Amino acid sequence: MLTKFFTIACSVALTASLAYGAELSPVPENAKPGECYAKVLLPAKYEKRTKKVLVKEPAEKIKVVPPKIEWVEEKIEVKPEVKEIVPVPPKYKKVTETIVVKPAERKYTTSLKKNAAPVSKEILSGAKSGGVKVDKMTPNTCYREYYTPAKYKKVTQEIEVKQASEKIEVIPPKFEWVEKKVMVRPPIKKLVPVPPKYEIVEEKVLVEPEKTVWKKGTDPAQKIAGATGDIMCLVKVPAKYKVIKKKVLKSPATTKVVEIPAEYKTIKVKKLVQPAQVKKIKIPAVRKKITKTVLDSPPSFTWKMAGEPLEKGWAYTGHQICLVEIPAKAVKITKTVVEKPASTKEVVVPAEYKTIKVAKVVEPAKEIKIPIPAQYITVTKLEKVSEPTMKWQRILCKTNMSPEIVAALQEALNKKGYNAGKVDGKLGRQTLTALERFQKDKGLATGGITYETLQALGIKF
Repeated sequence: MLTKFFTIACSVALTASLAYGAELSPVPENAKPGECYAKVLLPAKYEKRTKKVLVKEPAEKIKVVPPKIEWVEEKIEVKPEVKEIVPVPPKYKKVTETIVVKPAERKYTTSLKKNAAPVSKEILSGAKSGGVKVDKMTPNTCYREYYTPAKYKKVTQEIEVKQASEKIEVIPPKFEWVEKKVMVRPPIKKLVPVPPKYEIVEEKVLVEPEKTVWKKGTDPAQKIAGATGDIMCLVKVPAKYKVIKKKVLKSPATTKVVEIPAEYKTIKVKKLVQPAQVKKIKIPAVRKKITKTVLDSPPSFTWKMAGEPLEKGWAYTGHQICLVEIPAKAVKITKTVVEKPASTKEVVVPAEYKTIKVAKVVEPAKEIKIPIPAQYITVTKLEKVSEPTMKWQRILCKTNMSPEIVAALQEALNKKGYNAGKVDGKLGRQTLTALERFQKDKGLATGGITYETLQALGIKF
């Protein structure tokens, strides 16, 4: 019975090694006589791991806040502000001006008498050449001289008694009544929400990866010399998948803009057709003619100083020159002059307004994006952390196993809930099946009663 489920080597037994993982030696190493070993399969180790799978992508929900509008009073200009031009007449003043009609003069005459004849330049020049200091003569001193009287003429001069000026004529502005469109409510942009679009897609999620396990085989097709009768087969177990349906965002939520046109109201207003104009009329200056006497040609003289003792060789000419000072003659005239020229001044006529109620956008329409979190499901799958291996394990056999140990094994398995059958000290099929189930559940080596298994069951040996 034991040889049906175990490959036993008692120190000198030879077994075939399995080509799985590291190469196993054909016989246990460091074995002692009387010890039994079994080639046991240590199963692969797996761990359960969880994975979050996205079933619905994150999206956004759009909430539209309509615009806020309030009615306000607004002043509309129905007549524009106008600048009227008002004429300002010129200002005149009378001034008195002294006009010299005959300048003051110093002249050399033949005597100090009134209407004495004047002397000429030649006489003065002769006096200078004769040593007389003519420029330093004292008025009313006389000299003897020849003379040629001076000639005068009367000339007419035109003077301005009133300056030229301008007369200003104001032409008032012209208006006409026109119709004017006034906006009472501005155009508004309204935001309309467009909901998001989703689609359902399927996704294969790996639950358990592909793996390989050792299983016992039967009925070999080829006989091998020296075979022990133990057949082990490496079987591939396919991966396990689970199909999950999830909702995927095809197009996000958005908004579209709808324009609401402005509202207008027609009112009548005054329109300036022609502004006020200024027409300037020129007023010519006023002039007056006056007559005055001017020197036409100076006198000619040749003279010698009078009143001084004569030297020998000097001949008296019979003429006498005297320096006479004649004061200037002037006349006073009164004339009107422009003190301030004619001008204009602007008078502002204020604009006229009309109060109407209009709609005013206090706050424009806006959109608020509310995030929608992604949705996940948790999938549990097994992941291999180590491959199955074969190794030699020290076991009990007929030579070193007693019915008492088998009975203790049966009792321990029954207490653990593995139903090893009746506690009779006999190693039957039911006992071996319970033993293998316990070893697999605890991750122990399978293929025989190992010392590791006895220790796990709390059996002292």
